[in-house]
Order: sequence, then C-alpha cells, then structure tokens
Amino acid sequence: MQTMPYSAERVSVALGLCVVMLASLPRFMAGGYGTRQTLIIMAVVLVASAAIAQWRMLTSEGRRKLPRLCLRLALMMIVGAAIMGVWHALYTAWISWQVFISHAATCGLLVHAVSLWWKPKARI
Repeated sequence: MQTMPYSAERVSVALGLCVVMLASLPRFMAGGYGTRQTLIIMAVVLVASAAIAQWRMLTSEGRRKLPRLCLRLALMMIVGAAIMGVWHALYTAWISWQVFISHAATCGLLVHAVSLWWKPKARI
C-alpha cells in the first residue's frame, strides 16, 4: 500500500525545520555571514511554502491532529533545550547564546521526528 505524500506529522516536522532555520539566523548575524543569512531565509520561505501546500491537502482528521502535534513539537523544543543545556554544561566551554539556541532547536526537532516513529501497532 502506498503512503500518502502529506500528513499532519510531516507538516509539523516542516514547521519544526522552519523554527530550526530561524534559530540559526542569529549565529550568522553575529558572525557577519550575509550570504548564509540570505540562503537560510530563502530556505525558510521554500519550506514554509511546502508546509502550507501540504496543510491545504490535509484531510479534516489531519487538520484536527495538527494543533496537538505542534504542541508536541513545542514541548520537544523545550526538551531539546534541556538536553543541550546539560550537554554544554558538562562537555563544552560556553560559546554563545546563538550557538545554544541553534543546537537546542536542532535537538528538539530531532527528538520530535524520532518520537513520531514510535506508535503503537494497531491490532487487526
């Protein structure tokens, strides 16, 4: 059976990817990397456009699931911040808040995406 090319889970991951890219912008602003800033902004527009297109193709059930998945994404971003806070406290010298939020957002998105795989199997 073929899977659908769009789902509420994919939209939530795409939104999380936009958050990660926006969280990395301060790093490049502080470093003076104007070209990378421009590329990231273009990527955010592209991914956000794809997320909007996928959201428009969602069924009503998928649209009902999306707010809960976005809340789950926000909680995973907080978990990512906690994980990276502990990591930076134990294993690295403090670099900057820009690096921290970039790493925290990336970790949160990874935890969110991996946690979406863990679903209980349906009994037939």
